Amino acid sequence: MSAPASKSPATLHDVAREAGVSLATASRSLNGSARKVNEAYRQRVVEAAQRLGYTTNLFAQAVAKGSTTTVALLVADIADPYFSSIAAGVINAASEEGLVVTIAVTGRNAQRELDTVRALRGQRPRVMILAGSRTTGSAFEEQLRLELSSFEDTGGKVAFISQDAAPFATVLLDNYGGARDLAVALAGLGYRDVAVIAGPPEIRTAEERLDGFTEGLAEHGITLPPERIIHADFTRDGGYRGTQELLASGASVDLVFAVNDVMAVGVVSALRDAGIVPGTGIGVAGYDDIPTVRDITPALTTVRIPLEDVGRRALQLATGTAYDGGTAGVGAGPEAIPTETIIRGSTPRR
Repeated sequence: MSAPASKSPATLHDVAREAGVSLATASRSLNGSARKVNEAYRQRVVEAAQRLGYTTNLFAQAVAKGSTTTVALLVADIADPYFSSIAAGVINAASEEGLVVTIAVTGRNAQRELDTVRALRGQRPRVMILAGSRTTGSAFEEQLRLELSSFEDTGGKVAFISQDAAPFATVLLDNYGGARDLAVALAGLGYRDVAVIAGPPEIRTAEERLDGFTEGLAEHGITLPPERIIHADFTRDGGYRGTQELLASGASVDLVFAVNDVMAVGVVSALRDAGIVPGTGIGVAGYDDIPTVRDITPALTTVRIPLEDVGRRALQLATGTAYDGGTAGVGAGPEAIPTETIIRGSTPRR
């Protein structure tokens, strides 16, 4: 016995016929046209569409209007709470404006980021938001700028989160200033023999935080020897392996600063596995204040960034619902998103 033929999906012509209106009236009633439709007719069309199970063709609308109601958010790693918190802010702000967010993961790979932007342009999103640090000396940076400029030339909007990305709207994060303030606070607690688990040297966020932290230590007469700077992946496992390398070197330290919280969680685990009590034996500090670090033992000292607010502001800058206070560079002061040093149990006074 052969399977019954599947029913063809309802078309706009079917909806117009069912509602007893013209095709143009049906189209305007369902696609948000600026041309006003009689409310009684509009209601008849909506009810007919519901009865027939008709759904609008968003791509066709995008071709007609030049964009969809979609926000494309590019993040390095959606499993990282830093990016998922930013995404929550973008999604909440987009919902208030009747927009839908799609998320793409770049894996901190510059070519993948470029390829993703090119693919997304074909889907005609209204906004693209690029979250995450830029890379120094990327061969793809200029191509990315050209792609994004072309996207804006055709009516799209772009916003970056992190470093200055002029001429595009940018939500600046003062990585340098936040890390400097953290170092000053930790030096005030009596820490002197410090090591840093830094990210890959080409990641600008990692380098800005390392530079700011080094400057804060220097203000208290504390030097950071090169052998106490361990470069590792910007992940929990990177923090773990970096700490193993540090301990294997025999360096005597009283504090380990990891340039993000996810790495700091790896530091805490590596210290425990080596028989060292985090906080009691060696202090640990991170950066970002992701929700997880408030609940680990000991609770992690870190630098708080209002991550959901960052995501919200990026969406608002792109859509023109927030004032762009400027896109100055590192240490941008009042123009950058403010940070706050949070001292917790992982760094007791020495």
